[in-house]
Order: sequence, then C-alpha cells, then structure tokens
Amino acid sequence: MAELKRHIKYWGFLLLKLVGAAVGSGFALWFLNLYWAPETKLFHLSWYQFGYDLAYTTLAGVWFLFSYGLFYLAIWDQRYRCRTCLRKLRMPVETGSWGYMLQLGRPRIEYICPYGHGTLNVDEVQISGTTTPEWTENGDIWAELFAGKESDRDF
Repeated sequence: MAELKRHIKYWGFLLLKLVGAAVGSGFALWFLNLYWAPETKLFHLSWYQFGYDLAYTTLAGVWFLFSYGLFYLAIWDQRYRCRTCLRKLRMPVETGSWGYMLQLGRPRIEYICPYGHGTLNVDEVQISGTTTPEWTENGDIWAELFAGKESDRDF
C-alpha cells in the first residue's frame, strides 16, 4: 500500500507540472491573440493570419517552441527527483571509467536523495539506444544508523 501511495504521489506531481505547463502555454497563446488579433477565439490560432502574416506566423512559432520547452522542462525535472519525497536529487558522483571498463564498469553518474531514500544511476553515454535510469531504493537508513543506540541505553 505504501508503494502505491508513493507511485501516485510521484506521477501525480508530474501530472500537476504538466497541467501547469499547459496553463502557461494557453496563457501565452491568449496573450499573443489578445494583442494581435482581437477577433480570434480563446486559445486558438488565428488561421486567417497564420499563413499570410509573417510576424504573426513567427510569433506563433515562438509560442510553439516556448510551449514545447515548458513540457520538456517539466518532464526533465521529474527525472531527477526522489521517487519517495519528490525532492531534487543531489551530489552527482561519476562512477566507472572507459579506460577501466572491465574493472570499474561503464561510466555512470549517480545522484542521491538528500534524505537517503535512494539513488539514481544514469548512464553517462547511451550506446545502445536510450536506457532508463536505474532507481535503487535504500530503505530506512536511519533505523540502521540508530540501531546501535538501543544497546547503549541498556548500560
């Protein structure tokens, strides 16, 4: 049940960011049409001016790139967040080496949650297509760290 809550929280946060990007994109299109073509319907391109007016077509292209960038940033930001607490992952550490691949493994970058929930291993170079980053759950590290304190209280 706890894992289901964690997944719902993680994907719900992504959905919230995508809705925010859609609202920002819609607001930018509304702003473009407000000052350019007052007769245009809300959140629609003015097809009468789109192919014929170079300035409007250029601004519509800039709006499209802006919207694409918003959605890309929302998804890119989600990749580097903790799967449990949704905080940004910190402390990138490079592991492995191309020169010593048989001994140390392929080069990877490892990110860690600041509260110790897990680590994310991302391949430095994608050789055989795109590979999904590997999330490793650490479990409850605080229980392991303070396990020795209970034996100290017995004395």
